[in-house]
Amino acid sequence: MCVHQHVCIYNRSHRVTIAITIFKHIPSISREFERASIARAPSDMDRFITQTEGRRDRKHIPSVSREFAGASAARASPGMERSIAKSEVRWDRFVETGKGEMVQDPLTTETGGKMEHDLLMYSPRSAARATATGIPIGDQGVAVLRGPLIVGAGPAGLACAAMLTMGLVPYVILERDMCIASTWHRRTYDRLCLHLPKRYCQLPLMPFPHSYPTYPVRQQFLAYLDEYKRKHGIRPFFNMEVVSAEYDGEYWCVRTKDTSDNVGGSMLSSCTMEYRSKWLIVATGENAEPVVPEIKGMRSFKGEVFHSSDYRNGEEFQGKNVLVIGCGNSGMEVSLDLANYNVHTSMVVRDSGHVLPREILGISTFTLSLWLQTFFNIKVVDQILLVLAWFILGDTRRIGIPRPNLGPMELKQLSGKTPVLDVGTIAKIKSGDIKVFPGIKSFQEDGVEFIDGRIESFDVVIFATGYKSNVPYWLKENEFFSRKDGFPCRPNEWKGKNGLYAAGFSRRGLLGVSMDATKIANDIIQSYNNIIFHPMDIQRSQDD
Repeated sequence: MCVHQHVCIYNRSHRVTIAITIFKHIPSISREFERASIARAPSDMDRFITQTEGRRDRKHIPSVSREFAGASAARASPGMERSIAKSEVRWDRFVETGKGEMVQDPLTTETGGKMEHDLLMYSPRSAARATATGIPIGDQGVAVLRGPLIVGAGPAGLACAAMLTMGLVPYVILERDMCIASTWHRRTYDRLCLHLPKRYCQLPLMPFPHSYPTYPVRQQFLAYLDEYKRKHGIRPFFNMEVVSAEYDGEYWCVRTKDTSDNVGGSMLSSCTMEYRSKWLIVATGENAEPVVPEIKGMRSFKGEVFHSSDYRNGEEFQGKNVLVIGCGNSGMEVSLDLANYNVHTSMVVRDSGHVLPREILGISTFTLSLWLQTFFNIKVVDQILLVLAWFILGDTRRIGIPRPNLGPMELKQLSGKTPVLDVGTIAKIKSGDIKVFPGIKSFQEDGVEFIDGRIESFDVVIFATGYKSNVPYWLKENEFFSRKDGFPCRPNEWKGKNGLYAAGFSRRGLLGVSMDATKIANDIIQSYNNIIFHPMDIQRSQDD
């Protein structure tokens, strides 16, 4: 009997039969199937790169002004610098750093003197709207950009910058922290590693090193991002927090403040700057701000309370009773890490959720799910995955983790909720090293009362309750981004009106980041070239 026939007659008495049938077929899934399962995402990037490279051979590319070629060279990778080495560089567009190096100044500052004519400069009447949001502009004035403005220097912002560099489009990237990927640097625990194989997590134009394991650890991923930044010549403006962004009918007006802690003994948070651009790429991501729900009596609790973003490892909690609230990927891994340090660990499961093994017979569960979707509809794929999960992990309902009515892939598709990939937590729960409790009713001075009436004492409570977008706090726009959760109103949407884009909000992890960056760069390059070249063609035809 074939796999499909077994699935069609699925019921509780046939679980083992289906599992045996699937297990019989799994070893035959070759690396070719794995590559085929992800062909959709890389092929989009490959087509874009091919189109970009082909565009250089067309007759309009040699007409790129020397000024534009020089500006692009400053941000290009070494290979691209050689490709435009014959172009004359406008050294008046460069500034000297404190180390004696010459770097391109990508801005034209309104208060710095007379502005040179440029196709992307705003009209004089726009200057009258400089303080339309009521935020005063400091002495640094208004900077008008020839290319797009990217907000956020995490993986999404870096990917967009790299793809724009390939298209010879100048850009400016702003980051509120003093480093790239600040969430990975400052808000992740030591044992963190990528949950999916590295081939699904690489950014456009640069794979992970072959020496990296299948699931790179935190430090390896950070090293990868640093090399990505260096290779593509990405130079973010650090300590620049966006406080307001709105479209004035002609340009996106983005106001920032300097978040430097202390320079010369004085705070610079009052120093503001306005940037104007035809294109605004929002790349602040899904995990910009930690979420800590308010629970009755929490302020009266005498123990330590903090978010999982401040957790590093369990060494300092040895000998203490620790409660982890939340059973997503972060909650499960923090609980596992605490248990590995022999900490008395408990975990709160507030809602139902799917837990799947990270691998099945050495094959990534994510890879297997993509391969199965090439043959079956999503409901059948979910049934297969749940049978395999039951065979490997057992019935999670018996250990206090109920499953939703919808399958893991269908739930992900409809709500964006990602299934948890188990890396050992379930075994710790079964062995008793991690206790599972239901939702919390209230905090006591020395512990917690749960909704089932039990009261337990704890020394530390860790909220592994996720993150949220911060877009509603600064973006003055109501159509593309939802004011409720800060995500695009429609799932997987990456393009809004008037040159507004969203990178990294698809709820598809780093694979979604790469796909968003490719689409956004493709669209902006086309728009940029239309603005740069078409008016020149019109002027030439008028002269003739």
